[in-house]
Amino acid sequence: MRRLLGLAALLLCAVAAPAEPDKSNSAWWSHIKVLASDEMQGRLTGSPGYRKAADYVAGHFQSLGLQPAGSDGWVQHVDFEVQTVRVDRFQTRLVPRDSGAPTDVTADVVAATYALLRPETNAPLVFVGYGMHLPEAGYDDFAGVDLHGAVAVILIGGPAELTAPQRAHALSENLPRALEAAGAVGVITLTAPKNREIPWERQKAAGEQPGMLLTESALRRYHQPMFVASFNEARADALFAGSGHAFADLVVLADKHQALPRFPLALRIQAHIETELSKVSSDNVIGELPGSDPQLSREAVVLSAHLDHLGTGKPDHGDGIFHGAMDDASGVASLLEIARALHEAKIQPRRSLLFLVVCGEEKGLLGSRFFAAHPTRHADHLVADLNTDMFLPLYPLRHVVAWGADESSLGADLRALLDGSGVELVPDPIPDHVIFVRADQYSFVRRGTPALMVGMMPTRGTDEETVNREWFKTRYHAQADDLGQPVDLAAADAFNDLMGRLAVRIANAPVRPSWLPDSFFARFAHEPLP
Repeated sequence: MRRLLGLAALLLCAVAAPAEPDKSNSAWWSHIKVLASDEMQGRLTGSPGYRKAADYVAGHFQSLGLQPAGSDGWVQHVDFEVQTVRVDRFQTRLVPRDSGAPTDVTADVVAATYALLRPETNAPLVFVGYGMHLPEAGYDDFAGVDLHGAVAVILIGGPAELTAPQRAHALSENLPRALEAAGAVGVITLTAPKNREIPWERQKAAGEQPGMLLTESALRRYHQPMFVASFNEARADALFAGSGHAFADLVVLADKHQALPRFPLALRIQAHIETELSKVSSDNVIGELPGSDPQLSREAVVLSAHLDHLGTGKPDHGDGIFHGAMDDASGVASLLEIARALHEAKIQPRRSLLFLVVCGEEKGLLGSRFFAAHPTRHADHLVADLNTDMFLPLYPLRHVVAWGADESSLGADLRALLDGSGVELVPDPIPDHVIFVRADQYSFVRRGTPALMVGMMPTRGTDEETVNREWFKTRYHAQADDLGQPVDLAAADAFNDLMGRLAVRIANAPVRPSWLPDSFFARFAHEPLP
């Protein structure tokens, strides 16, 4: 982009674009070619490949006239503990509470390495529905249930009376606290078949990779060792044997967002987990475009994307490198192109803009969680976060979804830009996938900052839906998310222009963004979470 183009003009280009244009002419794709190259080795947080990618981003920030805004030049150092499960010594068995032979279910269990894992667990199992603990919203799956010394089993989802963001928050934030308060020693999560995004075999393989925890223990989701795992839903009947309930019946209720029963299961779980802990440091990369207004420049709008991906693994598509072209080299490339457009057009908004490229997203939003708790600039004056993560320009830009649009005034800003453009804002089509808490904008939400993540959506009833579905089936968190995949470059340019215009609009507004009065998350502006 030579300047910030109008969205309508770019949209016309997007509609007329061929399915696979010449990528050599795209500045956006040129960044992805570097960040998703073999040289970066999948950009695992703390790896040499990640450091090379971070240097690339910092170099471009500097060339685009941004100011270094980290705690150490361009970077903010983040310290991690790395937890590796000895999969050759991992064992999980289901044992009838009364009598009977144990069943080995190790192949159907993936231990969650984002929590510090208990070495030994021998505990009864209790099904607690969706595991939702939101008494302030009139819903609590933990009420009247004895979980002391037990492992909870939950089916991811939520009742109709809770909004999708509320369900997402309850799963991500309230569940760990509720489990610890109830004296539980662990949790097993189940996914309804229609909500599975990647095949179980790929999830099982990913579970062999090391996990990471922030060294700063106060910022961890779980504050004590727990047995945290997911279970293969194709074998879920093994968990409910002898309970008088069938998993298929529970899924029918969950698919309709109806209330789930809560009951003790007829089994105990015995788990043996050996882990190895080590330490690693990595960096967030931060550049600032200072605001032009003497008063408003002390406030900042954050534009964020994550630089890390999954590193390397057993080859499943070529060379064993998880290139992460769309997840999320694409988002980092978008930030670089937005910064370039502002620089070349000599646009300096009234508020400051922070370009934040974070580490540790794939390990649990850890880099953004650390930054939100310890901002390197504009502490207490971060007025909004616009996050870009895997926006997927697989077809022309006609529809977008914006997670968080119904929670703050940022939704009205986006709608104003889309008005008359030919691009439609559509509701979240997959609320049960709890995307609201699965990307870096949530780290800002929990600290009280209004946030938005925008992504492209296929046109319903067209082949675009098939393209989108196949991408998730074959490329999401797979080595096939590489430089060989087709993308719509004109749609990407239109999307980048939209996000740049949105950032400038918010930064120039006379009033800072605000939570809507009925937003569940407005409370965090007054009582931010740790």
